[in-house]
Amino acid sequence: MLTGAGISAESGLRTFRAADGLWEDHRIEDVASPQGYARDPALVHKFYNARRAALADVKPNAAHRALAEFEKRFAGEDFLLVTQNIDDLHERAGSRRLLHMHGQLRQARCAGCGKQVEVDDDLSPDSRCRSCRRGFLRPHVVWFGEMPLYMDEITAALEKCSLFIAIGTSGQVYPAAGFVRIASGCGAYCIEANLENSAVSDGFNECRRGPATEIVAKLLAEIG
Repeated sequence: MLTGAGISAESGLRTFRAADGLWEDHRIEDVASPQGYARDPALVHKFYNARRAALADVKPNAAHRALAEFEKRFAGEDFLLVTQNIDDLHERAGSRRLLHMHGQLRQARCAGCGKQVEVDDDLSPDSRCRSCRRGFLRPHVVWFGEMPLYMDEITAALEKCSLFIAIGTSGQVYPAAGFVRIASGCGAYCIEANLENSAVSDGFNECRRGPATEIVAKLLAEIG
């Protein structure tokens, strides 16, 4: 399973970026790149602090809950949920076999020792790692120009899966946009569940159209 911004948008979180190229009213390179962080760490922290705070105002929706219930039904069998989202709505719905390939809003990473820590409070350029006490904490978010997380585990799962489902993804951000090609090339049946066609819809065996809150539970019930 792969989920993208579309599933969280139905809980009230703004999607990845608007058609004008802005990410929540900021230039992407200013708030989502190592260069932007080096240039103005205070702006980057302010941006992610606001996004972290916004999590308190949203709840998992029917699609998040359906995926968590589906995982429970297949406990002990091969199942993996990969998300491009950095929110915690999947966890709050009950998902456990889950990989955040782009990091998590409620985590920070030490730029010195690399240790990851849970965070709920605001971060600033002066936030230091409590482990090494030397390095500064940065958002544990994969920025443009950085390698997504867990790629070895994800690729291994794609190469052996028999069913691949992508939910609420645009098909524009790689490497996630290429997952359907890997899965289908290894013989998996691929289903896309989305409001509209994505940039890679032609790579799927089947496409379901509609809001995730309406179509995901039905789709998963058909599967088993």
